[in-house]
Amino acid sequence: MGVMDLVALGCRITQFIFAVITLGLVSYTAHWYNAHSTYQDSPSRVNFLIFVSLWTLLALLYLALSPRFFPSMAHKYAILGLDFLTMVFWFAGWVALAVYKENLILCGGRICHVMTAAIVFGALEWLLFMASTALAGLHAWRTRGMGSKAPEKNTGASVSSV
Repeated sequence: MGVMDLVALGCRITQFIFAVITLGLVSYTAHWYNAHSTYQDSPSRVNFLIFVSLWTLLALLYLALSPRFFPSMAHKYAILGLDFLTMVFWFAGWVALAVYKENLILCGGRICHVMTAAIVFGALEWLLFMASTALAGLHAWRTRGMGSKAPEKNTGASVSSV
């Protein structure tokens, strides 16, 4: 396992942890709005971040496991596209929640702190997916024209013809 593989694995593990943390924070926020607000349900921005957190958990199953255990299913452009799409989802989610929170007329107490934490973890998750998208793009660029399979290792047993 090379250095880049270790960096990618660490990035995936951190993405998983941050997705679970964000899921808990936005789920608490949605519950608070549904239980304490008489005039509205949970905001759509909060619901979108719940979706993005769950999407991330499912996407990470493919992104982290397919290259290691199912290499025939790990197409480099599928990984790049899924990383990019998830990065866009996180950007849209944390920005939408930040704008919503900023425009609240009255925001105080625990729920505002929870929303702030969800925004921060969403922004960090976006940065992590930006990094993993860059790594996937770099891999796709370096291996262009080679297909989606890893190159075979040279055993030294081949004989070149003249």
